[in-house]
Amino acid sequence: MFDRMRRYAERVRGTGDTQVPERREKRPHNLFEAAAVYVAARAEDDQDRIEEAAGWVSPEALSFGVSELACRAVVTLARERGESPRTVARDLLGLPAA
Repeated sequence: MFDRMRRYAERVRGTGDTQVPERREKRPHNLFEAAAVYVAARAEDDQDRIEEAAGWVSPEALSFGVSELACRAVVTLARERGESPRTVARDLLGLPAA
């Protein structure tokens, strides 16, 4: 992002190279991608991948992404099982039926 701003400022000032560089910048990871990789790595007990995904976004963003993933997973399982999300969530955590 700062690279783009620098190139824009150089063009406005009339300095620097106005040609677009050949290399493509890597796109940043979003919080849902980080959450998906993080949760899958936790399920597979892959510590290296856990640490990698945790570094892609802030801890707060990762927490939000993991929470959103959990909600979506519980809703999907509840629909597949024909049960309420509460029942599925309690079952996944090994809690007694409410």
